[in-house]
Amino acid sequence: MNYRLLSKLIGLQLWLLGLTQLVCLAFAWWDAKGHPASGAVDALSISVGIAAGIGTLLLILGRGSGAEILRKEAIAVVGLSWLICSAFGALPYLLCPPRLGPVEAWFESMSGFTTTGATAIADLNQWPRAILLWRALTQWLGGLGILVLFVALLSSLGVGSKALFQHESTARTGAGSVQERIQDLALRLWQIYFGLSIICILGLILLGMSPFESACHAMAAVSTGGFSPRNESIAAYHSLPIELWISLFMLLGGGSFLLYAWLIEGRWERWRMEEETKVYLAIVAIAAAVIAVDLWIVEGHHTVGSAAREAFFQVASILTTTGFTTADFDRWPTLSRLLLLLVMAVGGCAGSTAGGIKVSRLIFFFRTIGQEIVHAYRPNRVFVLRLNGQVVDEPVKLQTLLLVALAGLTVVLGTLCVALFEPELGMDSCLSATIASLFNVGPGLGAVGPTQNFGHLGAGTLAILSLLMLLGRLEFFAVLVLAAPALWRKY
Repeated sequence: MNYRLLSKLIGLQLWLLGLTQLVCLAFAWWDAKGHPASGAVDALSISVGIAAGIGTLLLILGRGSGAEILRKEAIAVVGLSWLICSAFGALPYLLCPPRLGPVEAWFESMSGFTTTGATAIADLNQWPRAILLWRALTQWLGGLGILVLFVALLSSLGVGSKALFQHESTARTGAGSVQERIQDLALRLWQIYFGLSIICILGLILLGMSPFESACHAMAAVSTGGFSPRNESIAAYHSLPIELWISLFMLLGGGSFLLYAWLIEGRWERWRMEEETKVYLAIVAIAAAVIAVDLWIVEGHHTVGSAAREAFFQVASILTTTGFTTADFDRWPTLSRLLLLLVMAVGGCAGSTAGGIKVSRLIFFFRTIGQEIVHAYRPNRVFVLRLNGQVVDEPVKLQTLLLVALAGLTVVLGTLCVALFEPELGMDSCLSATIASLFNVGPGLGAVGPTQNFGHLGAGTLAILSLLMLLGRLEFFAVLVLAAPALWRKY
């Protein structure tokens, strides 16, 4: 392991983190005219100073490391950077009144960077707007990926740029991709991401939302993060146009940004071959229709229109793992609640900002099951697994099966751990807290439902849920590899 190079890369990321906190600091200076006692200026000033100071120290230690990053360092820096950025991102919550405890602050920061949207803050009205802006920025940075932005900005990463890109992002670039193409692709994806964010902000302003809240909600929608500056989330606005506009950008965030890049380039044949996005939209339509009928028939007090409105928004929010709410779905009928739990695990498309297992992997999974059933009575038949018109390699197939198995095992173990640390919680609360954290959804059911928060949970539980968020966001391997001793041996 080239520790000097690792130090240099982490130092550069801390400088990037400090620059984004500097944006919030500038807003805090401007906002302090109306809120002079908020404490945000001091908290962000100290945070920027610490990030820049330690980042500079790491850059000094990393001098003479060489410019090119190899695969080993690339894999290590993916896991380490998320842990370190989440730790430094917690500083504003620690330093600014009313202040969170160390574990709660780390949980809030990890929830933002992993775009989970679960919160340990009981009342957002007590916090300065500059801190809420930082909270929104963390999920926007984490949505497409801090390291994908890193790849787009730095031209000297060498062959490790592909490892950085693919271990942080669920986008797959193909075996023949070279470093220059990876950098161009990363830059194009961030351009699309930024463009969607700006369009969403402008639309929300036109629909009557304030510029500050428009920026926060747009960053949360496109990144599928779900942090809102309002305690009531989107329900605070009671506006159908706002709900539809935000639903559109949640669904776009849950779609494949690689597909958007291809369509912008005029490669419309990709849409004809596209299976994953069509299945993704079909899941939205079917789940929303079933829940709407369930609400209309079982609950009784819903009209057809109100049932359809609530069902569509919540399915779009939960499937894309955004976590915005317009209704207390914890009070919905059992069938509707179970369907929401299922779509939590599904998530969005590969190459999206959404969490979850991903629609493409579920297609692989069920097609593999179908093939194995046929193999039981036709053992000599040769199958070719395809998705979007392309052949899926055997290693990808095996990795998909392993990831689905790991996800299932982690849900079981995570639920048992939460139940051990929080014996007073019901089974639905323990299970949904685990699923909502692992698949980066945010709100769950019961004690962590849409009208609740995670602040009442103990420090041990919050630490476990924070680790689950990271495992889900980096899809296990980039985190688990940090525990492998062979990774850290010198060469």
